[in-house]
Amino acid sequence: MDATIESLSRALREFAAARDWEQFHSPKNLASALAVEAAELLEHFQWLTEDQSRQLPADKLAAVSHEAADVLLYLLQLTDKLQIDLAQAAREKLELNAQKYPVERARGSSRKYNDP
Repeated sequence: MDATIESLSRALREFAAARDWEQFHSPKNLASALAVEAAELLEHFQWLTEDQSRQLPADKLAAVSHEAADVLLYLLQLTDKLQIDLAQAAREKLELNAQKYPVERARGSSRKYNDP
């Protein structure tokens, strides 16, 4: 199966159309659903130590992968609805981040770009 952004977006459009769900997929509703799914992803890490979060057991990793997929799918639906080229937006954001966080200032630091 082709896993490109466009093919996933097309599959999501077909999935929603077959169920007559397009009527519910406003940008606001999709953004809300995305936030809920991101919270469900985060829930799997609640109360874990840093080390535990890096060494998830197989069953927990499978659950996390499904939540991560939900986040991706809602994000794809949102960007598709708003006609945002997600790959291009990501490239642009990476470029902006490179400017805000030059290697010589940011290497090994978790400080925000505008912190002294």
